[in-house]
Amino acid sequence: MNYPVWYVPAFGGGLLIALVAIVHVFVSHFAVGGGLYLVMTERKAIREQDQSIMAFVKKHTKFFMLLTMVFGGLTGVAIWFVISIINPAATSLLIHTFVFGWAAEWVFFLVEIVALFVYFYTFGRMDDRTHQIIGWIYFAAAWISLFLITGIIDFMLNPGEWVTNNNFWSGFFTPTFWPSIFFRSFMSFMLAGCYGFLTASFLDNEETRRKMVRYSGKWVLVSLVLSVPAGWWYLAILPDKARSLAEGMSPTITRAATVGEFSLVTLAAAAITLMLLNSKSLTKVLTVVVMIAAMGYLGAFEWTREADRRPYVVNGYMYSDGILERDVERIDQEGYLKNAKWVQYKVVTEANQLDVGKELFQHQCFACHTVGGFNNDIIVRTKNMSYDAMRKYLATIHEKRYFMPPFIGNETELKALAAYLVAGLNKKALIEGAPAAGNRGKSLFDDNCAPCHGADILKPKIVGWSKEKIRTALDKLSALNPAMPDYNAPAADKDAVSGYLHGLNNQESTSPVKEQGAELFEENCTACHGFDVVKSKMSGWPRVKIRTTLDKLSALNPAMPDYNGSAAEKDALADYIVKQTGGAK
Repeated sequence: MNYPVWYVPAFGGGLLIALVAIVHVFVSHFAVGGGLYLVMTERKAIREQDQSIMAFVKKHTKFFMLLTMVFGGLTGVAIWFVISIINPAATSLLIHTFVFGWAAEWVFFLVEIVALFVYFYTFGRMDDRTHQIIGWIYFAAAWISLFLITGIIDFMLNPGEWVTNNNFWSGFFTPTFWPSIFFRSFMSFMLAGCYGFLTASFLDNEETRRKMVRYSGKWVLVSLVLSVPAGWWYLAILPDKARSLAEGMSPTITRAATVGEFSLVTLAAAAITLMLLNSKSLTKVLTVVVMIAAMGYLGAFEWTREADRRPYVVNGYMYSDGILERDVERIDQEGYLKNAKWVQYKVVTEANQLDVGKELFQHQCFACHTVGGFNNDIIVRTKNMSYDAMRKYLATIHEKRYFMPPFIGNETELKALAAYLVAGLNKKALIEGAPAAGNRGKSLFDDNCAPCHGADILKPKIVGWSKEKIRTALDKLSALNPAMPDYNAPAADKDAVSGYLHGLNNQESTSPVKEQGAELFEENCTACHGFDVVKSKMSGWPRVKIRTTLDKLSALNPAMPDYNGSAAEKDALADYIVKQTGGAK
């Protein structure tokens, strides 16, 4: 609100931050764990008096230095650049809150640079003991840098008591600090082994290559195993709402968790295969698999950590749009435009309504949504909503979808944003007023469900469902899917919605007999097979054959129990099946 917005509609700011951050983290964590890997591998070479391993260490050190100091330094600067133009309010808060923490981190980073240069350029020119001391100095400085950065970035997920006392140490040593530092340390050691695979795969000496592949594999597997309980500890100590998001309430985190689990299994399997087979022809291919899986595992964690803060950028303090939670009530009363410093319009009129709505979108929604992009595309997510539904949704957006911040501003500004989303982006007419008679269920669906999924998505999923089953599902939405909020509406509203949804697949089934047949099939048959199975076997059967079959199901298939319904119920079921399969009546 107090800063201009760098607007890249198709790509989005959040995705850009994530991509730069994940690449940087993948290198910066290697800069920590790789330091220990170098010292321990050099120690192994000295202890075994193996010059081929020592040559490997020197070769790996050069690769390590170029990657972490040159590329890592560039991506580190890139992060500062990106966050400062995409979320300047949060960047300013971090700088002002932890100015001495940042200063200390930069001092230790300077120690890293000097120590690594000395370490590399004194190979063979310094006695082994002193050379290893230099290596230990590098690793200590690198790990302390990790220690300091972890305290600062974990503050964003769980600021703890800092929210009330603004004390540096309260903000640094938050409840999630210790599980995070353990997890990140194990991840850095795991990455050291992964990068060890990479260097070893280019060795010409076959014996040394095999030896270093097995050695690097131990780093990967041991660290990977230790990272899992650290990750669970981290999850267990999250704030309640953040933990709920991580456990399934956020679709974004659910997708990230799937990627993380797949990457974890793939990484472990590839590392074990490398260690056991250790085939020269497979080493490079499997090393590529290892690196991709390692990035997937670490990237899933980083993506989850970012998404877990939603709807905040600093949990419980600053929303993702840069507005402080304590200012929301005042801005709602005074109006967003009056308080925003970087907007063109200060008053909403009929002529500028869509332009104002676009500005409000840029300032309050663009942090997470793109326009026509592939990440959280706002056009796709609002295409099913009418103007009335959009206005009602924006007014209660934070209650319905906790991970989205509330709309902040007055009623006129809310209407402007709704108009931009409906008319400006989706080119729909701005029709304001009550729904047409008989469409109450559709109107309620549009107001409460369409923001996440349209009726066209639900229709194939509820084929064959009875109205009672749909009605029952409306009472337990969060139990069916943790990402769906409960529909807290009067029973009459739920009845109207269930009637509308049932009608999506049963527009012609208006007679009591036909509706009863669908319900009987649902209650008695779908526990074992869907209607698709019946349709494939009974397609074209005449009604008399279907009706006769219902009297002897166990004879037709011993696995099917006899249907002990009344003759009238069998008639209704037969009528339903013949209609759905297209048989002769």
